[in-house]
Amino acid sequence: MRAAGPLAPLRHRQFRLLWTGMSASLIGDGMLLVALAWFVYDRFGLPSAMSAVGVALSLPQVVTLLFGGVISDRFDPRRVMLVSDLARGAVMAGVAALAIGGVLTSLWALLGLIAVYGAAAGFFGPAFDALVPQIVPADDLVAANSLDQFVRPAGLQIFGPMLGGLVVGLAGAGWAFAADALTFVVSVVCLLTMRRAAAPPLADNSDESLFQEMRAGLGYVRKHIWLWGTFLSATFTYLLFVGPTEVLLPYVVKTELGGSATALSLVLTSGGLGAIAAALAVGWIGIPRRFITYMYVTWAIATLAVAGYGAATATWQLAAACVVVNGLEAAGTVAWATTKQRFVPGDMLGRVSSVDWFVSTALLPLSYALASPVAAWLGARQTLLGAGLLGAAVTIGFLFLPGMRGPERLSASPPAARNTISDTQEALAA
Repeated sequence: MRAAGPLAPLRHRQFRLLWTGMSASLIGDGMLLVALAWFVYDRFGLPSAMSAVGVALSLPQVVTLLFGGVISDRFDPRRVMLVSDLARGAVMAGVAALAIGGVLTSLWALLGLIAVYGAAAGFFGPAFDALVPQIVPADDLVAANSLDQFVRPAGLQIFGPMLGGLVVGLAGAGWAFAADALTFVVSVVCLLTMRRAAAPPLADNSDESLFQEMRAGLGYVRKHIWLWGTFLSATFTYLLFVGPTEVLLPYVVKTELGGSATALSLVLTSGGLGAIAAALAVGWIGIPRRFITYMYVTWAIATLAVAGYGAATATWQLAAACVVVNGLEAAGTVAWATTKQRFVPGDMLGRVSSVDWFVSTALLPLSYALASPVAAWLGARQTLLGAGLLGAAVTIGFLFLPGMRGPERLSASPPAARNTISDTQEALAA
């Protein structure tokens, strides 16, 4: 049975607090997107500097992701999220103080602070994925994941960039960094107000080392092609389009189209609106029975739309492409999150999610590092066109791996054939 509408999970106090705190911090992250890009291009002026910032943010996050999943399965994931928020809030407060004081003139200093921020962020995603099924009934999971995909674009691409562009325009990037730090305070308060969700799932296996538990998570993923195949699909797709998009989209707006920070925020806002509309639609309608196929088709079209960034000759065209990219990406991600939560055992979910985050983002530092030299060689627009076309082809190709659609077949089988979680796992591994 599905929940009655996308807002149903907000009936649950624990999820309501989690959602509120995450909404605040995501708004801060959206402010950071605009403030950081504008600060870097204003202070250093080159795509290579923005590429370096992307590497500094993503590489430490990739390194800490696997540990984040193990720790989230061993301990209360709410506490893991709390420590992550405290660390990131402290770093951002330091960046704000240095920027406002006019002493953040060294790119290396900025890279060091951003690296610490990224390392702390690596613990948050797996912990969040592990916590949601503990505090939300199974019937409300689709709606909960829809709300997650609603608030991410709302914060990252609408309210955050709008506020970030406004604050940068009125007071400078330093004060936008300070506002981002304050949003982590809101998130921390919400997490402190929540009750402990459940005993640590791995409390009985506390004699196992973190590395043994990590190996168990990797072994579980290796048995299920729908897991490792999707992880690898994301790895290569993100390599192709994330770095070019995040490094070159601000460059195209500022340099080639002569736009302002407000213009960039409007482009990102448009994408957020598309993602919100898609998330709400999936929350109402649900996901199709052929959910793996649905996932890959929506992601492939979303990636193809990245080519629209390279073809655009006006800001409104960038905004239209952003709507398609983010809307379809959100629709597929709701299905993906729900699939993991339904088919992966609860005591393994944190580790599986951490492997997901780790493998999917493993080549992001390389994507950021390559964006600038490839753009210098081919041109910014040609790089974006190629990223969209190649990324779409890679994404849809993974759908045809043998066994990729195993969960679809299992869901279509009679209930008697899938009575228990262990039966489910054996059927998927077969």
